[in-house]
Amino acid sequence: MARSRIGIWLIGAHGGVATTTILGLTALRRGLVGDQGLVTQLPQFADIGLANWKNFVVGGHEIRKTTLHEEALKLANESRAIDERLVSKCKNDLNKIDKEVKPGVLFNVGETITGLASSHNRRRKETPRQAIERVQDDLASFRKRNKLDRVIVVNLASTEPPVTGDVPHKWRDLNKLLDKPRRCPLAASSLYAIAALDLECPYVNFTPSLGSAPAAIQELALERSVCHMGHDGKTGETLMKSVLAPMLAYRNLEVMSWVGHNIFGNMDGKVLDDPSNKETKVVSKDRLLGQILGYDPQTHVSIEYIESLGDWKTAWDHIHFRGFLGTPMVLQFIWQGCDSLLAAPLVLDLIRFADRAARNGDVGLMTFLASFFKSPIGIGEHDFARQFQLLEEWVANL
Repeated sequence: MARSRIGIWLIGAHGGVATTTILGLTALRRGLVGDQGLVTQLPQFADIGLANWKNFVVGGHEIRKTTLHEEALKLANESRAIDERLVSKCKNDLNKIDKEVKPGVLFNVGETITGLASSHNRRRKETPRQAIERVQDDLASFRKRNKLDRVIVVNLASTEPPVTGDVPHKWRDLNKLLDKPRRCPLAASSLYAIAALDLECPYVNFTPSLGSAPAAIQELALERSVCHMGHDGKTGETLMKSVLAPMLAYRNLEVMSWVGHNIFGNMDGKVLDDPSNKETKVVSKDRLLGQILGYDPQTHVSIEYIESLGDWKTAWDHIHFRGFLGTPMVLQFIWQGCDSLLAAPLVLDLIRFADRAARNGDVGLMTFLASFFKSPIGIGEHDFARQFQLLEEWVANL
């Protein structure tokens, strides 16, 4: 088992997913919960030297003025997603971690996300390079203060609007734009990615935002010999698509249309209620069917904010397909789950795998983690079973 000290730096540290991730990590350390939902606890990953829960130290960036304890209580009392007694047992740990949370970046995140930020954060004026340097100062001091061997940066912030304007394909050209706020098309998720990768910190983008996807930022990762991966964690409806679509394809059943309707009420839902932010998410959720099926059926994805649902999410899918003798048939499913509780264990898995990849000397895209993402960068395979095989093959070659 690894004995090094690993830093976890969460972007959006007080959001629902980050709060649940931190609470879960704390509870796992204390032996208060089981390991359900954690891929890294499967038998095939038991002997590859994954970091122990006690090896991790947590910090992060946040744009709002709140605390981990307050946000955990909301999940317990408003969403009824977690046990308030668990929050109480972990309160002191949460308060300690709060001291490692620093003000976040608001560059090009859109009006809706900016509106959530504290007044102090909104008043901050900085160029993209100044924002990157501030983030790097926070990461470097976190690493030094806690005597960490490495820091894994994970983006869990709200979904940004699509990036408009051309992003240069070469790092040297993109680097020049970091001093020119009006010409730099990047948003905060990519500035965090640059800050992390430039400091040789592995970076994982769990959101649909652009993050480290641009070719220029991938080039930076290769220059710094560091690994990264994204984007958009696959936790519910799209996970079902990546399992069911191959079944229909293998049975030669023609999918004529696939409609998905999603409703939920957490902060992510509130941000996605803005059409510009929603556009980024819908594209990510809708792109895999064509690759799996080999043709493009009619599709529709809707995402609606229903405040009363809190962190609970319902997805209803209607699949209209043609069977033998041309007879139309229907498959429907309803997926109901707690958004943050579905995502949090995967975040912990990705951190452990990213740390192991860094120790293995892996550089560039961690494509073996494709099964964790709706839109895995650098790989066109969306069949969940085949994606998971990539992870098992990587493990076999460690």
